[in-house]
Order: sequence, then structure tokens, then C-alpha cells
Amino acid sequence: MNNDPLGLIWLVVLLASNAFFVGSEFAVISARRAQIEPKAEAGNAAAKITLRAMEKVSLMLATAQLGITVSSLLILLIAEPSIHHLLEVPLKAMGIPYDLTYVISFGIALLLVTYLHVVLGEMLPKNIAIAIPDRAALVLAPMLYFAAKLVSPIVKTMNAVSNGILRLFKFTPRDEADNAYTLDEVENIVNESARHGTLEDDSGTILKAFEFTEKKVLDVAVPVDQLVTLSTDSTAKDLQVAVGEHGFSRYPVLSASGDIVGYWHIKDALAANEADMAQKLPAKRLRPMISIPESSELEDALAQMRRSGAHIARSFSADGTIVGCLFLEDIIEELVGEIEDATRR
Repeated sequence: MNNDPLGLIWLVVLLASNAFFVGSEFAVISARRAQIEPKAEAGNAAAKITLRAMEKVSLMLATAQLGITVSSLLILLIAEPSIHHLLEVPLKAMGIPYDLTYVISFGIALLLVTYLHVVLGEMLPKNIAIAIPDRAALVLAPMLYFAAKLVSPIVKTMNAVSNGILRLFKFTPRDEADNAYTLDEVENIVNESARHGTLEDDSGTILKAFEFTEKKVLDVAVPVDQLVTLSTDSTAKDLQVAVGEHGFSRYPVLSASGDIVGYWHIKDALAANEADMAQKLPAKRLRPMISIPESSELEDALAQMRRSGAHIARSFSADGTIVGCLFLEDIIEELVGEIEDATRR
């Protein structure tokens, strides 16, 4: 009986312990690296430790689960009997028989402890961690990380067993929290924000960016039979006439066999003097093209063209046949809409 007040103190301590481990678990899972990394790069010690915790999420969750389990068991072992004993006193004073007193006090104690455990030890810290995951992680994750260090042998053993069972069922254990938004999630956020008036995209640029990521080279490349081409025998005059008729500044060049071997640029005509206008354009001025599979993602093709400094690329099919040309300006138009400089087709 004399230990009953101490049991109530233990109840508060163990509820706080349970709340800490629950909050830590949800904070580590919910926090976004994009929010934590800038603080770590700025020298924030808590952010650096939080990142390390997020990189070892499997061990952090095992530590949190161990802490939650131990705290919950101790609450039932220590706190519930103390409340039970304290309730027996007024019930006995009311003249209730001992057997009935025991059942009633046990039932009330169990309900009270369960309520406090669920509300204060589980729901409240979980909701806080979900509501402010980044701030919660910066506060809780470092403490969880050091707790994991203290019980490392136990946690690693438990984690190894857990991961082994996962592998038996053909699942791949994850050691790092991946909290990046998927493309679909970001698109849904943008659509919802626009619907509620918190984001304006009158030009449609944002939605075009989403559509852009879904397109392939074959969706944008100009087929060979639709290209405005010149030949390896073209003169500066031919190039000048083509520019006057079509307004483009780059023209794919076909060899005698019909292969696309490069392109002429409007500068090649401007560089020629009157005497050279009827002469074939020199082969050294023929600008090479890179080749890109038509099945490539459009954003990958853009990255490849940027790396090589190319404005035009040949697109080829699975069997290696050249099927068209991909123009840099066409790719840009997929992102920002129609542009004036038509160096395509």
C-alpha cells in the first residue's frame, strides 16, 4: 500500500516514455529529408543526427518498438496494481464485499490505465509527430538515435531476425526512410491547390511539366517523311532558299543513300560570298548529330542533348532504323508552349 503513490509516479514516467518512443517512431518515418538536409548543411547538430537516424530507419523503428513494448508492459505491471490498490480503500469503506471490491477496482484501474495509455501514450504523440514531423524529428530523433546506441546489440539481433523473416516472404527490408513525393502525389497536390485557389497556373506551365515527364522521344520527334531536308550536294544558295521558304535555321542533311548524316545551319549560307553561292557546301561545315532511341524518356533525351550541346538528334527504332529527328526547340515547347524560333521540321 505504501508503494502505491510511487506506482502513480511510475505511471507518469512510463506514459512519458511510451509517448516519446511513439512520437519518435512517427517523426522518423514522416520527416522529409528535403527539410532536414539544409539545416544539417548549415551545421545544425540535431539535424545531422536526425539524418543519420533516417538513414538507419529499420534500427530506429526496432528501438522504438522495443521501448513501446517495455513501457507498456511496465505500466501494466507497476501502475495498474497501484491504482487497483488505491481504489480498494474507498470501495471497502463503502461496505462493498472484498471479492466484489477486487473486481470493481481491477476493472476501473484497467480501464483508466488503458485510456491514459492509448490517449496520452499513443494517440497524442502520434498526432503531434504527424502534424509537425520535421520539428518533431529534430527534437526526438537524436534522443532515439542515442537510445538505439545503448541497446544496439539487442536491437540489431531483433532487426536481423525481423529482416530474415521478411526475406523468407520475398520482401526487401528498407534501411532508409524514403519520404520523397512521387510524381502522382505532387501532381495531385498541384491540382488540389489550383482547385482551392492557393496556386495559380493560368499558363499551364506546371501541368505541362508533369505531362513532359511522361512523354518519350517518339512522341515529339519529327518523322523522316515530314522533315524539310537538304542533301550533301546542297549549295549555299539551296540553303538560303530553304531558309526563305520555311524560316528554319537548321536543316537535316540526307546522304545519297537516304541516311541522315548531319545538318546544315543558316550560318553556313551567311558565311558564303557571292562567288561561292553556287558551290557545294563544304563537308567540313556539316554538323554532326547524336542518336537517341525513340523509346527514351523525353527528359533523358533533353539531358543527353544538353550534355553534348546538340540542337538536333536522330531518333532510331529498336532495330536501329533512323525514324526521325528530335529538335531541342520541340522539347522546350513541351514545357513552356509555342516558341518563335522554328529550327525544326
